[in-house]
Amino acid sequence: MKDYNNVIIGLEIHCQLTALKSKLFCTCSTDYRDKAPNTLLCPVCLGLPGSLPVLNQRVIELAVMVALALKSQISEKSFFFRKNYYYPDMPKNFQISQYDKSGGIPLAVGGSVNSRFEGKEREVEIIRVQVEEDPAKLVYVGSIDCSPYTLVDYNRAGIALLEIVTKPTIKSPGEARILLQKLRSIFEHLGVSDGSLAGAMRCDANISIAGGERVEVKNISSFKEVERALNFEITRQRNLLARGREITMETRHWDEVKRVTVSLRSKEEEHDYRYFPEPDLVPVILSDEYINRIRLFLPELPDARRDRLMKEYDLSQYDAEVITSEKDLADFFEQCIARGGDPKQVGNWIMTDFLRWLREEELDLAATRVTPQNLVEMIRLIEEGTISGKIGKSVLRTMMKTGKSAQEIVKTEGLVRIASEREIRSLVDKIVKEHVKAVEDASVDEKAIHFLVGQLMKLSGGKADPPLANKVLREKLEELKRESKKS
Repeated sequence: MKDYNNVIIGLEIHCQLTALKSKLFCTCSTDYRDKAPNTLLCPVCLGLPGSLPVLNQRVIELAVMVALALKSQISEKSFFFRKNYYYPDMPKNFQISQYDKSGGIPLAVGGSVNSRFEGKEREVEIIRVQVEEDPAKLVYVGSIDCSPYTLVDYNRAGIALLEIVTKPTIKSPGEARILLQKLRSIFEHLGVSDGSLAGAMRCDANISIAGGERVEVKNISSFKEVERALNFEITRQRNLLARGREITMETRHWDEVKRVTVSLRSKEEEHDYRYFPEPDLVPVILSDEYINRIRLFLPELPDARRDRLMKEYDLSQYDAEVITSEKDLADFFEQCIARGGDPKQVGNWIMTDFLRWLREEELDLAATRVTPQNLVEMIRLIEEGTISGKIGKSVLRTMMKTGKSAQEIVKTEGLVRIASEREIRSLVDKIVKEHVKAVEDASVDEKAIHFLVGQLMKLSGGKADPPLANKVLREKLEELKRESKKS
């Protein structure tokens, strides 16, 4: 296990409010993915002279929902500021954001996110929750450090972002990953964002080791990459300190291809951004009545859903937490139950082969073609004895790839379980003739019996009923032993 003592991590999480159809300050479409570059634009999101931003009120409603879910203190009055910097992804040369210093008040402050990491409950405190606009997307030819030029797609500029800034109390890269997964589940249960969309959830990680300056790693785009980027940066900083080198405050880019961080620029201080109030936008004023009305219609959140699944279906806390880690997964589980599936059996299949296959293929649930009805049908075929559990694993994979029903797969591929003792005896006769040495060893070595059972299952294509196969094989071995004694 890696040593993460003296590691200090804080995250700035950026979540696109993908439930919206229009951008933060204009009516341009938010459906920019797979669209031709620089086609979803207007004078407002390009910051052309004379254009004025108009706040999308639905953004505030969704942001308040998130703040309530995180138990943050919502500000009665909040302001937008201009964050000034020159970079190609910012057409106005400033970003309209919120701020919590120099008189600035963000949408909400405080709150926390609870998660479970390595069997322990962890609470990460939140500094602030604020609304801001997404910059444009920079496109490189190959890697950022060797690209001959940079392309800019302004379709994304002006998309509504929610930024959540944590206190620097995260203790390891693994814990950072779990925290992000929990936040994604909260966003999806609230219906404010679809985390499966590319770029919908990104984060900047601030990391330091006691004795060194803080380094920011920008725009990490997935949970897995967050863990990788932080692990690399910890190793890089420790190696510098071990060699007596100074760690400088800087901003670095995570190269997902090379899996290294690359220096971009020296880290800006707050005064470098020259924050000042956005003169073209009025303050956001929220009444208690408005906030309470939103609170009244909050949906069931992951923690409450986890507790309900444990109570209603007798799931372990670990299983319930994994199932509710993604809204789609929890919905899939409950849809299986609604179609008559046994909660324990459905949970077991989801927790093992189902999730394992998704991870191996690096897919989200939405990318699979299996339906709740098909999974329940497959489990019933096993319970009825039509197919074995081993065959069920193969059927599940085929269902996930093709979308076919379990019965159709079993029928077309001839996977019906062999439950005939006569057929299994015929297979056993072949096995004992082909593996004479293992038969001899079986009288004193249980492992030899397991080997023969394995060969029998292999010969049957996994279709032989395991208990019956074991029984018939052992009877045959006893029969051979008696004959040996007689001779």
